[in-house]
Amino acid sequence: MTMFDRLKKLCEEQKISVVELEEKLDFGRNSLYGWKKKIPNGANLEKVADYFNVSVDYLLGRTDVKRNFYSIVSENNTDTDILTIQRAVNKMTPEERKKTIAILGTVFDGLFDSED
Repeated sequence: MTMFDRLKKLCEEQKISVVELEEKLDFGRNSLYGWKKKIPNGANLEKVADYFNVSVDYLLGRTDVKRNFYSIVSENNTDTDILTIQRAVNKMTPEERKKTIAILGTVFDGLFDSED
């Protein structure tokens, strides 16, 4: 999916047209259609991401997750311990993550065994 495809899908989800989005964000006419062929500047990417409450990485196609963990945590005022854990997980190799989950599953009596 291209960056413009993602943008168009987000517009459809909000039931607005691309032209309406351009007007709401004070972009020039057809400027968002230019995203089909070129990457926009960072400021415009951020404006669109903020409008739709998605990450810039989502718009760029770097992830299929619309919002990053940190924005969700800060929005929900989650305990800072969770952020500390997430930072540690981000530094781990896949093998280290697997071991950590196994250890936590043992310590917390199978809490990490399934997603239910």
